[in-house]
Amino acid sequence: MQAAQILRRSLRLFGLLALMAAPAAAVTVTGLYSVEVPVASSQPEDLEQGYAAGLSRVFVRVSGTRDVLDNEGVDALLSNAESLLQSYQFLRSDENNHRLRMSFGAVGVNRALASVDAPVWGANRPLTLAWIAVEESGRRTLVHADGEIGGANGQWRQILQGAAVDRGLPVTLPPEEFGQDRELLSDIWGQFTSSVRSASEELEHDLVSLVRISRSGSQWRAGWVFDGMGLDSTEQSVTADTREELAARLIGRWAEMFADRYAVAGSDVGESPQVDIVVHGITSLTDYASVNRVLKNLSPVVEAGATQAREDQLKLRLVFSGEMEQLKQYIALAPRLVPLSDAEVSRIPVRDSTDPGDRSDSAEGDSDESILPTPEGGVALAEDNAENSSATANPLFVYQPLLVDEQESEQAFESLYQVLHYRWQPASIINPENGE
Repeated sequence: MQAAQILRRSLRLFGLLALMAAPAAAVTVTGLYSVEVPVASSQPEDLEQGYAAGLSRVFVRVSGTRDVLDNEGVDALLSNAESLLQSYQFLRSDENNHRLRMSFGAVGVNRALASVDAPVWGANRPLTLAWIAVEESGRRTLVHADGEIGGANGQWRQILQGAAVDRGLPVTLPPEEFGQDRELLSDIWGQFTSSVRSASEELEHDLVSLVRISRSGSQWRAGWVFDGMGLDSTEQSVTADTREELAARLIGRWAEMFADRYAVAGSDVGESPQVDIVVHGITSLTDYASVNRVLKNLSPVVEAGATQAREDQLKLRLVFSGEMEQLKQYIALAPRLVPLSDAEVSRIPVRDSTDPGDRSDSAEGDSDESILPTPEGGVALAEDNAENSSATANPLFVYQPLLVDEQESEQAFESLYQVLHYRWQPASIINPENGE
């Protein structure tokens, strides 16, 4: 029940992505280091197995390939998975379908992968618009983003979304209205990209994929071509015995392709992580100086410097020590820096890099009261009911718009950590006497 309800919420977001305006397509996977796995009980030995199972899934997401699990040294990391855990929640089920929800430290996971010479693929990832035609019983249909889970369309959408979440790959589908266009459906099946490219113009995406799925005997086959980002446009394919296995192999191949292109070699993962922070509401040089001073005075911050200024936005790069969540906790102590919600970030317009207001100085999961990270970055256990908790739980994954233009996206995809967004509060709201 828990997993199904969370997935339904993810599906609604999955459909919403297809209807967003099209200026910037790149997205941040904010739940990349969060995972939920089944466990037998809350006994220590069962929890340890759950930690290892969760960390192995996160390793696959962050490296971009399942081959990482075969690297020498990975078994030792998995046996000590608790050391990388930041928070967890045991979701109890009356039907013994207990689950363990976990969040691992991004910096710790990245360093662990680097220690076994594995690639590290960051949280900023390209968005694929998938035009998927399925042929069953002699009838072709378009898998679209709308409608309930029930029915053939809903089943395929649910299966594909599950595979995308499992690999941390942002994938969106076209809206239902295109399902009535039989000519377009024929072009998707024939993998003629020109008309599909035209239909995709108003839909959010970094690249387009035309996929045709069919069944022959006991096997399913998916063949696809890509259009965009300079990728090879020749057809590739996978086969499988079940729908679920087919979707996993399809999405897995896509994830591996992007990881090959954007993942950082383990040897290039530095000891001092860096993160970009965008501060909105900067209206003066005084604000500019104050933001720099506030951030540089935070204990985890080793170095901070502005990299770009656009109208009321200031982008800074921070070199910090410790974990990302610890950095966020310290920033939360600065009352004038207010974190923007995912909804607020999604409404921010993307500015063209050629805008005269662009003054670039260089080129370059979820909150849940029952998940209890300690202030020191340790771990606390909370129990909840698996059936009831999902009524208020948010999806583990949120695909947040990255808000970069086309020229910046290639560089953003190579960044290891998500961009953080804050609003700079007017001084009078905090303390009208001293201005800080």
